[in-house]
Amino acid sequence: MGRDKADPSAWATWALAALAVAGSYYAYDAIAPVADLLRRQRGFSQEHIGLLNAIFSLPNIPLSLIAGVLIDRFGPARSSFVLSGLCFVGAALTAWGEPFEVMALGRLIFGVGEETLLIAALACLARRFQGGPSALAMALMFSLARVGSYSADLSPKWAAPLYATGWRAPLILAAGLTGAGFIAGGLLYLLERKREGEAQAVLAHDRFQWSDLKAFDASFWSILTLNVLFASVFFPFRSTFAIIYFQDAKGLSLDAAGLANSWVFFAAIFATPVFGALADRFGRRATLLVFGAALMPMTFLLLGATPAPIWISTALMGASFSVIPAVIWPSTAMLASPQRLGTAFGVINVLQSLGMFACNWAAGRLNDAYHAGAQNPSGYGPMMILFGALSLVSLGATLGLWLRERGPNGHGLQAPAQRL
Repeated sequence: MGRDKADPSAWATWALAALAVAGSYYAYDAIAPVADLLRRQRGFSQEHIGLLNAIFSLPNIPLSLIAGVLIDRFGPARSSFVLSGLCFVGAALTAWGEPFEVMALGRLIFGVGEETLLIAALACLARRFQGGPSALAMALMFSLARVGSYSADLSPKWAAPLYATGWRAPLILAAGLTGAGFIAGGLLYLLERKREGEAQAVLAHDRFQWSDLKAFDASFWSILTLNVLFASVFFPFRSTFAIIYFQDAKGLSLDAAGLANSWVFFAAIFATPVFGALADRFGRRATLLVFGAALMPMTFLLLGATPAPIWISTALMGASFSVIPAVIWPSTAMLASPQRLGTAFGVINVLQSLGMFACNWAAGRLNDAYHAGAQNPSGYGPMMILFGALSLVSLGATLGLWLRERGPNGHGLQAPAQRL
């Protein structure tokens, strides 16, 4: 039996949600390109730099689940408007940036908005594309969002005049892009207001209870484990330390390091929709997750222990980062009822944010403790071992999911998809 096609107007919803998220992705990744400027012009340690992205994750440890429940209660489109506004306020304070406490406060407020904005956008798409190409829609949203991250990595080149003035101007640019995302969030709410109000009226009788968490099945908790471990490796390395690592350990200039790091998202921009379409058409989601998870330990082995060209490791990381989000989020939508999507995504983000906070902070502490820098590139070794070890644990968890889904206790993630 074929599945229903998505309402064509859903793609307008998709475009606005993707634009709102893209601005926030740029602002999140704006720290790495200015890391060396902050070190030289502001005297920041690597722990300070790590804390700027660790603080971003901190509020989501207690707030993501609460925010997910609120998204279920008030609707994902309305929530996207409010949360994109928080992103703009936080990015503006980060650009103001003096003293350090103001910059840290900005990243804190930005973190409250950005991570929860992603939950709201995913919930909005899951509702609008229910019964249609949900994996493709979410994958395409991530692709456009990663254009934001890709642009941030290349900003030392295309926005070189801003970097020539110091650390602040590039962060003002990031704040301006979150302002554009705020406008997109407002338009999204206007577009979805009537439809969302009707949906919330239908769901209003069904209130969240903490005992509802027990209803999530084993596959959901396995996907949560993979997501947490994967994010704890990918984001602290790629979005905080990769550029400065490439500068110090590989001898690249800032422009060249930003370009090398951008290849991760350049690969993901094109590959994510491909894997989303494959998941929609053929299923085999557990197999795709094993493939994506296996690429991460290979990445750190090549990068930290061999003289292999950097582009190979960054392309592998980009491919891995294409598969995992393309499969995890729509699979979660399959495993949770429509009125619990915000809650399900929120549970994932609670533990994901805890892992990202811990690894950002730990990596910065390790780099300082072992005096990592251009004069001591081997000091980055403990950080690379940390990320490589977590990648192997992530792969082990994914293999466990794959084995269960192939057996009699599977929950359908490995089953062939119905043809459109």
